Amino acid sequence: MVESTPRRGSAPLVECIVPILRVKSLAASVRYYREVLGFSLDWGDAETDSMVSVSQNGQAIMLCQGAQGQPGTWIWIGVDDIAPLFADLERKGVQFLQPPTERPWAYEMQVVDPDGHVLRFGSEPTLRTHEEPA
Repeated sequence: MVESTPRRGSAPLVECIVPILRVKSLAASVRYYREVLGFSLDWGDAETDSMVSVSQNGQAIMLCQGAQGQPGTWIWIGVDDIAPLFADLERKGVQFLQPPTERPWAYEMQVVDPDGHVLRFGSEPTLRTHEEPA
């Protein structure tokens, strides 16, 4: 693996960060993440295992049935453009905590999964929200 930033001292190089979400029903959650949100199943069997990994474009989320984590976790997911994603999810009847909203840091929306976890999907801001001083 190629280092993109220099190491400082003996600190380890962080290769990835993967959130683990506690779910009530692994089968129902895998179905939601695959069929509604468009994630792929990386490994695990929702019918026989207690944990699986789902991902999009190499970015993973682990789902764990009845353990490891708390309900209501919030996760930021950066995407190139939330507008078509919003339209697709709205057609599928997804529960939104917040529709697409312009923020200084991103144009974002908040989706609530079946276990109450909030997925904050965001893309680059579409409007200039702060004016530069003259």
